[in-house]
Amino acid sequence: MPEPGLLPLLRYTAVVLLGCAAFAASTSAPVSALTARPDQLALQDQPSTDAPAESAGDTIKPGLPMPDGLIDKNAVRPQAADDKDDVSPPVEMILDAKLLPQQVQRMRVALVEAAASGDIERLRPLLTLGEEGTQVAVGDSPEDPIVALKSVSGDPDGREILAIILDILSTGAALVDKGTPDAQYVWPYFAEKSLDKLSPPEQVELYRIVTASDVADMKEFGGYNFYRIGITPEGKWKFFVAGD
Repeated sequence: MPEPGLLPLLRYTAVVLLGCAAFAASTSAPVSALTARPDQLALQDQPSTDAPAESAGDTIKPGLPMPDGLIDKNAVRPQAADDKDDVSPPVEMILDAKLLPQQVQRMRVALVEAAASGDIERLRPLLTLGEEGTQVAVGDSPEDPIVALKSVSGDPDGREILAIILDILSTGAALVDKGTPDAQYVWPYFAEKSLDKLSPPEQVELYRIVTASDVADMKEFGGYNFYRIGITPEGKWKFFVAGD
């Protein structure tokens, strides 16, 4: 039996040993965690990034003309036609595609995506046939509109024509014959402007489509006479033609 003076000391020693054992159990960790580098430990607390991130805003659809999202169209600001000798109402110019009627926007996007695909057959569902159908090319042309487009393209697959469609639709539109049954949105907008009155930014847009030599010939001719695209307010593709 322990002596009376040793009993408190034994109890104290037992309490200390039990406390040390509890502390060691609570702080034990796998070897991998103890040997991990600080940067690895920090990553363990980060949320998983496997889930797809939510869209932070509108994205550029594949096939849309890239300059659209990069150029400040407000800096161009084309003015309505102001020829003093012209007594007809001024032509309205629309640079921002979001200001177009929904049906017109949809047809523009459909044309852009079809042209960007490189497959001219993608245009066929967008065409309207018949006497009041989509007019393509000029003069005598094959009855099949896709064949007609290929016939005026510089390559056998019609891809030059597709590139022209993309370039034209990357500009703004002009609303002609507003308020009448013949109303339509026409690209490029400078088809309805005097080329002598184009601002420097507008001239750059024109040179994206034709050369300076072409512009000189157009001025001698009296106006823009390269390809134009027309869409009705109801979203019908009206024409793709060249000429005055």
